[in-house]
Formats: sequence, C-alpha cells, structure tokens
Amino acid sequence: MSTGAQPGTRKKDRTHYLYIAVIAAVVLGVLVGFVAPDVGVALKPLGDGFVDLVRMMISPIIFCTIVLGVGSVRKAAQVGRVGGTALLYFLVMSAFALVIGLVVGNLLPATELQLTDELRGVGAERAEEAHEGGGTVDFLLGIIPTSLFSALTDGSVLETLFVALLVGFAIQGLGERGEPALRGVEVIQRIVFKVLAMVMWVAPIGAFGAIAAVVGATGVDALKALATVMVGFYVTCALFIFIVLGVLLRLVAKMSIFSLLKYVARELLLIVSTSSSETALPRLIAKMEHLGVSRPTVGIVVPTGYSFNLDGTAIYLTMASLFIATSLGDPLSISEQVSLLVFMVIASKGAAGVSGAGLATLAGGLSSHRPELLDGVGLIVGIDRFMSEARAITNFIGNTVGTVVIGTWTGQIDRERATRVLAGQDPFDERTMDPSHVSGSAGTLEPEREAAGRR
Repeated sequence: MSTGAQPGTRKKDRTHYLYIAVIAAVVLGVLVGFVAPDVGVALKPLGDGFVDLVRMMISPIIFCTIVLGVGSVRKAAQVGRVGGTALLYFLVMSAFALVIGLVVGNLLPATELQLTDELRGVGAERAEEAHEGGGTVDFLLGIIPTSLFSALTDGSVLETLFVALLVGFAIQGLGERGEPALRGVEVIQRIVFKVLAMVMWVAPIGAFGAIAAVVGATGVDALKALATVMVGFYVTCALFIFIVLGVLLRLVAKMSIFSLLKYVARELLLIVSTSSSETALPRLIAKMEHLGVSRPTVGIVVPTGYSFNLDGTAIYLTMASLFIATSLGDPLSISEQVSLLVFMVIASKGAAGVSGAGLATLAGGLSSHRPELLDGVGLIVGIDRFMSEARAITNFIGNTVGTVVIGTWTGQIDRERATRVLAGQDPFDERTMDPSHVSGSAGTLEPEREAAGRR
C-alpha cells in the first residue's frame, strides 16, 4: 500500500514549482539584460554563487558513488571492463562529433566582420590562459592530488575519481571487514544528496543572475552580427543529438532519445540558466542510478565522461576554427583541419563544465598551429557564452546517452526498471535526490547480481 501511495505524494511535491520559478527567472533575467545591461552585468555574482554552491557538492557525491559501487562489487575485472568500454566509446563519439563539425563548418558562409584593435588582444589573452594549464604530462600528473583528502576539498573531478577508485578497491579487498566502511559512506551519501536538494532551492536566484549577466554583457548587436555561426552551431549540435545519439540509443538500448531527454529536462534547464554542465553533474549521477544503471557503471562513466566525452566541445572547436579562418580570408586545408582539431580535442580534456574554457582551448590550439589566426578569436568572443550553453548541453546529453549505452553493453542496467522510470511510473524523488532508498535500485542490488553471476 505504501509503495502505491508514493507516486501520488511525489506529484504534489513542491519542487514542481521550483523549476517553474527557474523558467520565470530565466525569462526575467533575459529582459533585465536587454533593458538594463549594466544592471544585468552587476548581477553576475548571483549566478556565480549558485554554481559554486553546486560545485562544492560534486567531489563528495562522486567519491561516495564510486566507493559504494566499486566496494560492493566482488570482481575487480568488472570495473576495468566498464572503464575500458567507456574510453573506447568516448573516442569513437568524439570522432563522430569532429566529422559533423567539419562538414557543417565548411558549409558556413564567410562574414565580413571588422576586427578591431580591442578584439585582436582577446586571442592572445585566451591563449595564455590555455598554455598555463600545461601539456599532457602536466595533465596526467595533475590527476594525483596533494593528499588523500585534498581531492574532496580542492581537487578536480579526475582527482576525486582517482582517489575514490583507490578507496573502493581497498574496501573491496577487505571483504566483509570493509562492510562497516560501506555503510558509513552510504550514510554520508544520503546526507550529501539532502544538502544538494536544499541548495537547489536557490536555483531561481542563480538562474536570474547568470542569464541577466550573459545577456547584459553580450548585447543585441553581437548576436545579429554572428547569427550565422551561432545558428549553424546550434543546428549542428541538434543533428548530433537527435541523429547520431538518438539512433545509437535506439539501436543499442531500445530507448527513445525524446523519453530520455524528458527524464533529464530539469538538468537541461539548469545548464541553460547557468551555462555550466557542472551544475547538473550531481543530479545526473543520481538520476542514472535511479534509471537502473548499476552504481559502479554510473560512478565510473559519468565523472570520466565529463572530462573525456566532450562531444559539444569537439563540435565547437571545429566550427569556430573554420569560421575564424574563413572570415579572415585564410581557409584551412583538410590536413590542417584534422591536425589542428585533433590537437584541440586532446587539449580540452578536463575542461568540461567550466564556462569560458572552450574559448581558451580554441585560442591555445590556434596559437600552437596557426598563430596568424589567433587574433580571429576576438570575432566570436561576444557570443561565446551563448555557444557555451549549447556546448554544455551537448556534452551533458552525450554523457547521459553514453551512460545508458555502456550500461547496456556491459549488462549493468535494469531494463525493466528503466522502462518504468521513463514511462513515469517510478518518478525520481526530488526531495532527497538519493536513489539508494528505492527498493530494487541498481545500486542496492549490485551485490546480489554479483553473487548470482558467481553461481
């Protein structure tokens, strides 16, 4: 009886009105940005504050999810199989994104934009930001945190992933002696998700400030002048999402891309209002586990995908490079396009979710390969924030689809549960955002599945 009553209770949950408030705040922010640009720019700290509030929850949630997932699995090889499949998938999808970006980018017409002295300096500034990040060796060494606990306080997503895997394998090796630690981490996870649910109540304020600042700083003139590349980029992202990802999801998981997007609609709204995919990362972890994907798979694929599965960023770097070269009257040859863009995609790893990182990566790539085109970065700086939203949304949807597809390939998804969830028969609990309390969730069933596999 109690189980049947829960869906009705959730439909009356107040979080429904929260996201209506977010939509209203976005509309109001756009109006303020257009009518009073200076006021809109001054509201930027509201958006930054909300993003920081969500960002502080990312490391604890990733840590708890991975430790619980890996620690409860009795076969270490399963974790390696999921990780290897994920990396191969990320590589293939990045290649698809590059190809689509190249095709559409070469079809875009050139624009007669004037490159002012002020805009010329933007490229050099962004390139300097990109070079400060170091090369591949620095990136790999940067995965190792200063201490075991620093990854939870000031570390990156990959640092947290690295430490969580170590702790998870350590608990796994302890066997029954590690069970108390797992129960302790599970309690911490529920607390962290509850804090996240509390933080989400200030989402309308953050959305209002973020959108007002973006619109106020950009202005109408920049949008009109660069409408061609901006619309072309949005269309390309849509083609990638609904054709490439949609067909892949249907063939592999037998799911509709529209049903999946409806399931993560609130997360997409957060990304649009903040221009950062990081605001949706904690909720994506919870929702994928609630959907029926096993906890170890979610814990490995989602955080790793945020650094390595950057489909939107790949499309952006492709089209922006071609647009700049064509606009400056110095088109790239096919060989130059391939070498430059492969370099950029590799350099962009670890930059997901950070607003403005795409522009810095673009400038860094042009500085290294075609320095004569560096000044052209200033041509698109005015609309970068609007393109950043499409970048973040495409990256997010790519990781959502990737988690489901990899879960299907590795047999780590409860298909019946996924069908019920997407049909709305088992809604996500917005009050706690913790999928582990649901009887029959993939996370709580993982030890039984492993035992069944051994039998």
